[in-house]
Amino acid sequence: MSGAFRKLTEDLLIDFQPNDCCLDQSLLDSMPIITCSGKRTGKVAREITDKGYNSTKGFYYYGLKLHALGFRRIGKLPHPEQILFTAASVNDLSLYKQAWSEIKDSVFFGDKIYNNNDFFTNMKDKFNSEMLTPVKGVKGMSEVLKKFDRAANDLYSKAVSRVRQPIESLFNWLIEKSDIQKASKVRSTKGLLVHAYGRLAVALLL
Repeated sequence: MSGAFRKLTEDLLIDFQPNDCCLDQSLLDSMPIITCSGKRTGKVAREITDKGYNSTKGFYYYGLKLHALGFRRIGKLPHPEQILFTAASVNDLSLYKQAWSEIKDSVFFGDKIYNNNDFFTNMKDKFNSEMLTPVKGVKGMSEVLKKFDRAANDLYSKAVSRVRQPIESLFNWLIEKSDIQKASKVRSTKGLLVHAYGRLAVALLL
């Protein structure tokens, strides 16, 4: 059943792709799929779940992580080009390197976790693609230099964040339509996969 939902989801992302997608601009982010949180220890679907940390809301949880890569649409929610599920602890940058770093001729908009100048310089040379992120502070930089760069860096960071913000709205929409984030009633690995892909498919059909 989970395999059928996975195939349906992949087909829906292709078949319902709007004409106004910016095919050379993609937004990235991730969100938790929670089997339990707080002081509780995860006991469900241990072969595909583990403990992760949600930095946006500041809590630890057990479960999965939904990673989304979405085509930018000006003034609208992005259209997901790919959605992947991993264990909760998988780092967003590590997933990007494995799954999406060889996409050619694209501009990606991510958060600060994607700051890796050496990797993305090499990606630009090999695939003509680049990653734009808010500026991350440099450890050890003098206060004089920080103040000198601050105004320009703040403007740049706000511009990148403004472009990227709609993918956060996409997650809010997905949660509202499907309640995909809450998986505490799941009791098996198969059940968790059906929950994740099934609710995603339902939301995409709405």
